[in-house]
Amino acid sequence: MKKLTYFIDKGNGQYDPFYEYDVRDVGVDELYARQLCTYLILRGQQYELVSNEMDGNEEILVIEDRGRNVSVLDEKSYRGQGIHIEFRNHLEADNYKLISHIPIASHFEVIRYLLKDIIDVPNVGQMEVSSTEIDEDRGVYVLYVKDLEEE
Repeated sequence: MKKLTYFIDKGNGQYDPFYEYDVRDVGVDELYARQLCTYLILRGQQYELVSNEMDGNEEILVIEDRGRNVSVLDEKSYRGQGIHIEFRNHLEADNYKLISHIPIASHFEVIRYLLKDIIDVPNVGQMEVSSTEIDEDRGVYVLYVKDLEEE
């Protein structure tokens, strides 16, 4: 794998290159972690992953623009502070409340969380993952979670 490119699905079979990462700049573990995220937040916009593809040595993520990203009150930036994961309530009605957050040693370790349906949330216990995102604007991975018994 040499690079990962995001393409925006413009409809009618039109896909425009949007953003690109080179493995020499970010590492293969970060490229894989990005492929496991349901959403991308970049420059105030929210994008949803609709297709994950390969073409030779290139990884391709096709995304759709979901509009302006809605910020919540307890958001903070982790830029320049290493790799972090936030665990947030999955309900918009609860304003996606922050449940917990942890620093992570590597993107490889992030992958462990992104692969799971049920995770251990620090100081809370097991919860079910409903979606995942990489928030480029704040420099953090976000896992949206719900109680195991919740429908």
